[in-house]
Amino acid sequence: MTTLQPISQPAWLLLVVSLPTSAATPRMRLWRGVKALGGAALRDGAYLLPNVAGLRAQLQALADDAASEDGKVWILSVQAADAKEDAEYRALFDRSSEYTAWMAELSGARATLGTAGEAELLRIARRQGRGFDAIRKIDFFPNEASARAEAHWRDFNAAIDIMLSPGEPHGVAGNIPRRDPSQYQGRRWATRRHLWVDRVACAWLIRRFIDPHATFLWLDDVRQCPDDVLGFDFDGATFTHIGDRVSFEVLLASFGLDEDKGLARLGQMIHVLDIGGTPIAEASGFEAVLAGARERFPDDDALLDEVGHVLDSLHTHYSSPRKR
Repeated sequence: MTTLQPISQPAWLLLVVSLPTSAATPRMRLWRGVKALGGAALRDGAYLLPNVAGLRAQLQALADDAASEDGKVWILSVQAADAKEDAEYRALFDRSSEYTAWMAELSGARATLGTAGEAELLRIARRQGRGFDAIRKIDFFPNEASARAEAHWRDFNAAIDIMLSPGEPHGVAGNIPRRDPSQYQGRRWATRRHLWVDRVACAWLIRRFIDPHATFLWLDDVRQCPDDVLGFDFDGATFTHIGDRVSFEVLLASFGLDEDKGLARLGQMIHVLDIGGTPIAEASGFEAVLAGARERFPDDDALLDEVGHVLDSLHTHYSSPRKR
């Protein structure tokens, strides 16, 4: 009996489509769909894509749509004949020019940051982030251009973070000692004024779970923090960034609160908004609510009360079984 040898996974997919000449709208819909997937047009009606996870199903959806418009459609598996041909295929997906155009736009946006308010800074960041993500999504073969764009994006976000939250602490090396909550009751706590993500979340956590009778001092200059006050979220504070943990996460670990499912999930969200990481669905919404609240409540005590209700709701949401 002859044993069939397994066929290696083809590296490329070729979509070939022929639509009736009267089908202008379906043709445009197909083109936009292929472009959104990052396909390369070899000629009218012939589109090449790398055979990466998930793309074949999306390509099949476009093919089915074209077929429903009386089109003739084929999805072919293609293997390059040799390394030279494979390199030629890959060159069709070089996103260098798109990254260059995006970086030029980013440079123009950065020039406007100095005159932008908080809400506008966040809008600019989201708009530029969408542009960057749109390119990365179809950048199947990252190269030096993508690395340069990534560096520009980090610098841009760092500039916005400095404007939104000047004096952001730097992570220090070390372990996080466990603290006895009974020794931290009725204390005065201090952080930088004009609260932003990590600071407002820390203040909420302190009052809600650590020291219900805490009072807060909002500092214009952290160097003026009194010796008998517990500082948080600034360099040299009792509770601040350690390693890759933001101040909220350090407080969780310090007081044994990181076993609380809802608080742990909140910690992930605060981490993402403060220093980046894997996106959290609710993060951008919380950031927008906080930005709006800062405009409505210039007083930090009032801001904490307002945003505290949002954090209460998020904690309840994260703590509840997901049945919706």
